[in-house]
Amino acid sequence: MDRAPLRPGDFSAVMGTGIVANAAVALPGHVPGLHPAATVVWVLASALLVKAVVDAAGRPIDPATAPLLGALPMALMTVGAGTLLFTPLVAVAVALWLAGTLLGLVTAVAVPLLLSARRDAVVTGAWLMPVVPPMVSAATGAPLVAHVPASVRPDALLCCYALFGVSLFAAVAIIAQLWGRLLHHGPGEPATVPTLWIVLGPLGQSVTAAHALAGPAGTVLPPEYGRGAEVFALLYGVAALGFALLWLAFAAAVTLRTARAPGGLPFTPAWWAFTFPVGTCVTGAAGLARQTGSPMFATLAVALYVLLVAAWLTVATRSVTRGRLRLGGPLRATAR
Repeated sequence: MDRAPLRPGDFSAVMGTGIVANAAVALPGHVPGLHPAATVVWVLASALLVKAVVDAAGRPIDPATAPLLGALPMALMTVGAGTLLFTPLVAVAVALWLAGTLLGLVTAVAVPLLLSARRDAVVTGAWLMPVVPPMVSAATGAPLVAHVPASVRPDALLCCYALFGVSLFAAVAIIAQLWGRLLHHGPGEPATVPTLWIVLGPLGQSVTAAHALAGPAGTVLPPEYGRGAEVFALLYGVAALGFALLWLAFAAAVTLRTARAPGGLPFTPAWWAFTFPVGTCVTGAAGLARQTGSPMFATLAVALYVLLVAAWLTVATRSVTRGRLRLGGPLRATAR
């Protein structure tokens, strides 16, 4: 008997859960009990990852859900980043980063190539999923630079910057297409509306990556490049986060309008898009807060984290009570 296709939605749940833990550590200030709670959430994300990987073994890939395959490498790297934050298991963190980076480069090339062959395909936010993993590699690879031999640290850092560029420019091209489609044809079917939130992923993660990379740049590159990396992190970060907040307001308005319309907003695993992308904006705002000492960015990071936790609790509860954690029909339509 043929096995059921791979369920990328399972890995989206890992991403959404893991970012709740990782973003908690990035928040400015100290909240009593937050770190132990975040550790518990990271353990849950790790357990979900193990289950998702075991369930995925030997399953064929459904071309209809190919854009969502980017969730697999991002889930690996999200848990890997938490491994470095919550445990001393550096080797495990490196292994997860390497596996996620290699798989992410495959999805960044193979999935757009597949989509380019389908002339009837309609761009949605899900198209960003295969090209975001290299940006996650850049952000989560920066802390690992300190754990590689000193002789290769400059090359490791520059590789992370290259991964930053791979994802950023690919994401900009797709976001431009998505913006044009929205202006001319509207948000589309209600099941696709949550994918609008995926746009926040490459935006927030790029701000996070810029700040994460500026740290090791000051020690492994010549001083002038280190200072340049800090300037870039600030100026690019403020600009990108500004656009992210604009998109957040837009996506929230469209989501609320759809939810209030007849038929409402159908629950599908695509609702996990309400979590990880918002989490990247939390870590991005937290990076700006650390660099500038600005109360404005610190407050923004906390506010976004509250939104992230509320979204995660809502989606996780519905996923468990409705048994829709696994990939279903509406998400397949979203991918198409």
